[in-house]
Amino acid sequence: MRPAKALFIHGAEWTPEGRALLLLRHYLSPVQRRQFSEKGYFEVIGGDTGNRYRIYAGAAANVCEIDENGRLGIGLCFLPVGDLPIGDVMLAQKIALETCEGSALAPLR
Repeated sequence: MRPAKALFIHGAEWTPEGRALLLLRHYLSPVQRRQFSEKGYFEVIGGDTGNRYRIYAGAAANVCEIDENGRLGIGLCFLPVGDLPIGDVMLAQKIALETCEGSALAPLR
């Protein structure tokens, strides 16, 4: 089941995963919310380079850079420390790419 759909299960919003997804949705733009609800991913623009990235539901290798032709690159694996719900991981990835892209991706390059 896609994470965005999990919120429609009665009571799911009170689980750690459900609360994390609600918080994530709060910080997504309307376009990103629609992408996430319909496709299970959303796209962000890197704050340093202007590169586009697609963030899939998940916590490992779930971020892909999108090239100028719209093709996806390999999955990048960077995440916050700790055993966090998927929504919190995805929100941290979004914020990192939008505000400190270079330092977030430096260990990967």
